Amino acid sequence: MNIFHHFEQEIAAILSALGTDGTLPSGLDVSGVSCETPRDPSHGDMATNAAMVLAKRAGMPPRQLAEHIAARMEQIKGVSAVEIAGPGFINLRLDPMMWKARITDILTAGTDWGQSEIGRGQRVNVEYVSANPTGPLHAAHARGAIIGDSLAALLEKAGFEVTREYYINDAGAQVDTLARSAHLRYREALGEDIGTIPEGFYPGEYLKDTGKAFASQHGEAYLNRPENEWLPVIRSFAIDAMMESIKTDLERLNITIDVFSSERALVEGGAVNTAMEKLDADGLIYEGVLEPPKGKTPEDWEPREQTLFRASDFGDDTDRPIKKSDGTWTYFAADVAYHLDKLSRGSDRLVDIWGADHGGYVKRMQAAVAALSGQKNALDVRLCQLVKLMDGGKPVKMSKRAGTFITLSDVLDTVGKDILRFIMLTRRSDQAMDFDYAKVTEQSRDNPVFYVQYAHARASSVLRQSGGGSHDDADFTLLEDDAELDLIRMMASWPRVVESAAEAHEPHRIAFFLNDLAASFHALWNRGRDKPELRFIVDDKSVTIARLAMVEAAALVIRSGLAMLGVEAAEEM
Repeated sequence: MNIFHHFEQEIAAILSALGTDGTLPSGLDVSGVSCETPRDPSHGDMATNAAMVLAKRAGMPPRQLAEHIAARMEQIKGVSAVEIAGPGFINLRLDPMMWKARITDILTAGTDWGQSEIGRGQRVNVEYVSANPTGPLHAAHARGAIIGDSLAALLEKAGFEVTREYYINDAGAQVDTLARSAHLRYREALGEDIGTIPEGFYPGEYLKDTGKAFASQHGEAYLNRPENEWLPVIRSFAIDAMMESIKTDLERLNITIDVFSSERALVEGGAVNTAMEKLDADGLIYEGVLEPPKGKTPEDWEPREQTLFRASDFGDDTDRPIKKSDGTWTYFAADVAYHLDKLSRGSDRLVDIWGADHGGYVKRMQAAVAALSGQKNALDVRLCQLVKLMDGGKPVKMSKRAGTFITLSDVLDTVGKDILRFIMLTRRSDQAMDFDYAKVTEQSRDNPVFYVQYAHARASSVLRQSGGGSHDDADFTLLEDDAELDLIRMMASWPRVVESAAEAHEPHRIAFFLNDLAASFHALWNRGRDKPELRFIVDDKSVTIARLAMVEAAALVIRSGLAMLGVEAAEEM
């Protein structure tokens, strides 16, 4: 039983009864009413905003409405006290057995505990990574990849149907530069001294392998041909090679992408024209001249008439160029077409995970999605701030292979998948992060991934020591210590944590919760070390059975959370 849903249903029944007896208007809209854990534990076990949310709709002062609700809540089974705080917040104190009984729910559900149906029937497209196929993934890409993948898993846990997508930016000047850089390495592979890599080319040594592979397949066939003949061939070859490298890195990170969408395929398939025709039919594009922007001039601004999208009608600061004065589409036009494509595949919600350098692009894309969907679909963009790689407080040296950055592969070779995935979720995505090799690999309380995995390992050790057995006859009234009840309350709140994190699109909340749960478990472990009577395994068999059930439940919740983050649950450390 989701205890929060249980009490929300009880409150809904109370509100319905108050409507029936005439205290409240009948058919009152009760949306927005919820039960949550108070931030301050002294306020009780649970709080509801019912009176505050409904007071205006009911035409009644919040505190007066709270008194009507509270009087009936006192009759709910499992409620030991009801208090009205401030202008009308209602705080509940529950019989401890309401919490303790959830241990049975957890053991019955296993790692499915926390599964929700709030997203049932809704399809979400989560696009992440989407790195240009011009080189290996680097450390900053890792953060976006992990956040996107963990968010997708979180949304699935909450009942949403999720598509994981990667947008391949395989059109435009950057892939032509890739082709020219690869052709240079191709000439090198055939024995030519290419000298210094020209300015504007990709200098990384990773393209040596691409040049050698192309030479092995084609020999000297494209050595002396004009650029217009070799460029499209080697461009396609190099893009494929880069994408294979990217997919390998993602596999090492335990990331599986459902859909790889090609920008070039969209453009060549006429998707941009289709999108523009739709916007035009809706009266959302026009010919005009934009005012000169204040501050830094964007690349797509021209001091002459061009085709503009009415982005300002949908929350953007200004209208946006969709076609240049020379008749070519802007980059924005291709992105509009891509998001229309995602919508046309049946997505109810779109989530994009972008680097922080795309912050100025958010409003225009949100405006485009609103326009394309008739305001029915929203685009949520999560920006990922930069990651600074350190080792013992000193910056990590750049990768020789990549030339200008540290590759994801380098980081994985150093710290491994589990550490990288967990640590990347210990900050909000919009906060910069210092990732210090020395700190993230140390075995201490200050290392969150070690701390959480160690809690699971400790729980597993206790269960192995006990020899297993059934907990069906466990008497949870014997769990009397405050630290035990704190742990149980936290485990019981896991379903609500999943729902709130999914609704907010914030997977870092899962890492935060796991750290708090681990702290609660370790605190209980340490109390048993100081007081033998509080150990999990004691002479009293009934107490032991109850505590082992609690320990197993804790291990299941930790395992469920770590699985969502793509991290292994250590059995021993």
